[in-house]
Amino acid sequence: MLSSVPTDAAIQRIVPFIHVADVQRSIDFYALLGMECCARFGPEGRPYWASMRCPGGDLMIGAADGPVDPSTQAVMFYVYASDLSVMRRHLLLNGLEDGGDYTGGPRGDRVVFNPRYPDYLPDGEMRVHDPDGYVVLVATVREAVP
Repeated sequence: MLSSVPTDAAIQRIVPFIHVADVQRSIDFYALLGMECCARFGPEGRPYWASMRCPGGDLMIGAADGPVDPSTQAVMFYVYASDLSVMRRHLLLNGLEDGGDYTGGPRGDRVVFNPRYPDYLPDGEMRVHDPDGYVVLVATVREAVP
């Protein structure tokens, strides 16, 4: 049987850290979703690390040592927004490709798909692919998320 973790040894929070082909490009992309760059290291315009923040979450971004293959990205981000249609229009106006209905399989980077309305989330969710192929699922939230 596992023992309880002592309070002073328990983790306090968790922050995803992803490797990307171009840190500045990822900063720009996640800023479109409403995140703010809090810190970055590296030359102007070519940072090798950055920290992004939004209410309720943080993300660290680091330059990959080798090629980034979108078909092998095994991390998915689940984020919340108040209005999917407004978010989708914003992303399309800022250069993301319209992917239409998502039907499975990899479909490129910087793509936003039509919202879908599964039984478990009748207010909808929308799939977005970031510049490195990471999947960002945006769900509608009607109240503050803890």
